[in-house]
Amino acid sequence: MPTPGGPDDLYRTVEWFTSAGGTERSSAAYRVLFAIRWKLGALLGWDEPGTGIGTRVRTLLDRLPDDLRDGTRGPDPTTVPFTSVYETDTEWVAETANRTVHAAMHIGWVPDDSGIGYHGQMAVLVKPDGLFGRVYMTMIVPFRYLLVYPALLRSIGRGWVRQPESPPA
Repeated sequence: MPTPGGPDDLYRTVEWFTSAGGTERSSAAYRVLFAIRWKLGALLGWDEPGTGIGTRVRTLLDRLPDDLRDGTRGPDPTTVPFTSVYETDTEWVAETANRTVHAAMHIGWVPDDSGIGYHGQMAVLVKPDGLFGRVYMTMIVPFRYLLVYPALLRSIGRGWVRQPESPPA
């Protein structure tokens, strides 16, 4: 991710992902695609109560080792339906579930190639929910790779330079 920083800057990336500002800096294509997804989810019942974490699927939090489960959860995102699972000084995980998927977003804070600085690495791990989830995920592959991921990385890069340089007191 375009997030150069020091060894203690993971909090800046987490702050960006969990704030409304992260969405506001997203591209129009990114915002439109997600607006369509949320509208379809509302119309077709994909995101109804009972389809998510703790109801249809167990939270990842229940499956963690004690040190992570009992540690800091981190902030929940304000603009997307993810719930923070845990946060350490080098990683943050949030999850979501609905009738299409159970997904975990992992952001790690790792040394860069120079060995001097650090940057974020993001992985989104998705388990489709049944045949419908697999078909849905297959259908959106082109949108993810052509529009969503490039737009997300550009918006992270633009938003990163606007973040504070040190944690709030």
